[in-house]
Amino acid sequence: MTVLVDTPPRGSTRQTPENVGAQSIAHITPNWFGAVMGTGIVATAATTLPVGAAVLRPFAIAVWVVAVLMLLVLTIAFAGHWFQHTDHARAYARHPVMGHFYGAPAMALLTVGAATLLVGGDVIGEYPAVWTDGLLWCAGTTIGVATSVWLPYSMMTRPAGDRGVAMPCWLMSVVPPMVSATTGALLIGHLPTGQVRLTMLCACYGLFGLGLILGMITMTLVYARAVHDGPPAGAAAPTFWITLGLIGQSITAANLLGGAAAGVFDGDQAGIALGLRVFGIGYGMVMAGFGTAMFALAVAVTVRAVRRRMPFALTWWSFTFPVGTCVTGLAALGKGLDARGVEAASVVLFVALVAAWGLVAAMTVARRRELLAP
Repeated sequence: MTVLVDTPPRGSTRQTPENVGAQSIAHITPNWFGAVMGTGIVATAATTLPVGAAVLRPFAIAVWVVAVLMLLVLTIAFAGHWFQHTDHARAYARHPVMGHFYGAPAMALLTVGAATLLVGGDVIGEYPAVWTDGLLWCAGTTIGVATSVWLPYSMMTRPAGDRGVAMPCWLMSVVPPMVSATTGALLIGHLPTGQVRLTMLCACYGLFGLGLILGMITMTLVYARAVHDGPPAGAAAPTFWITLGLIGQSITAANLLGGAAAGVFDGDQAGIALGLRVFGIGYGMVMAGFGTAMFALAVAVTVRAVRRRMPFALTWWSFTFPVGTCVTGLAALGKGLDARGVEAASVVLFVALVAAWGLVAAMTVARRRELLAP
């Protein structure tokens, strides 16, 4: 893709603060929202651990505040990007790789909403936290469902030479409904009993199916391409971790929805809730095996890229959110099974998540100027 870069008129060497500000948002691409996702999941994951919840609470609140601020700043900057640099924005949206990252804003809204519900209530109150999460869930779900349909369709209808090759980032456009299913499960208990809760539960399972089927189809394409043509290399290598996002998020969703079903079905229908809970546990155990294999492949691909001097880029945020979903998935599965080993694995992964988040966040701040370049 060729991107036109704004240049000052001939003979003009003076830059005003307004021009500098406009240029700084010329290339605010949607993958910047991956930083919000990676930060928000740290706060969310901290609340799901089987140990240390009280000790980690202040840390989770601090990280949630950072995620909220990041979301606000990036949303304003992204809106300015579309308003002041429309040609750039349209070019990025049509790009066969960057276009798929339009799922990131949806997942950023959903992740921050979930973190607000889980830890934000300590700051703003439970009632405002629930309403804030509800609004962010509605916005994120609407955008996420749109990207999961629009982006695959756009790939189908564009000229064959412009479709590109299957890359892990293709998952970014189809996974948001799965994130909606997970975060929606957290809201079910705050809704009125009866048909409202039932409707929400059914909607979340529908979103679960949408994200799972489209995600697995896409992952098959990514896996086949990696086997035939080699894994992503260089700055694209970290995106291989995105495959873990679908796995970890689906395990989390299946178990949280199974648990939420107990508040929807009772009496003669209590067996339905039990069945959904059993489904979540069984699904989680099966997908955990698949996740272990993909985790090993992701590590191998990353080590290979590091040996070849993998450069820093925004793709490094792929080390955070997918791992965070594995933390929440294992924590939910371990709780459902009362399996100490599974719960211990979630704690180990959380330590790795915090380390990765700290490293990537520090490097992003240090290199923000070059990251804002075309």
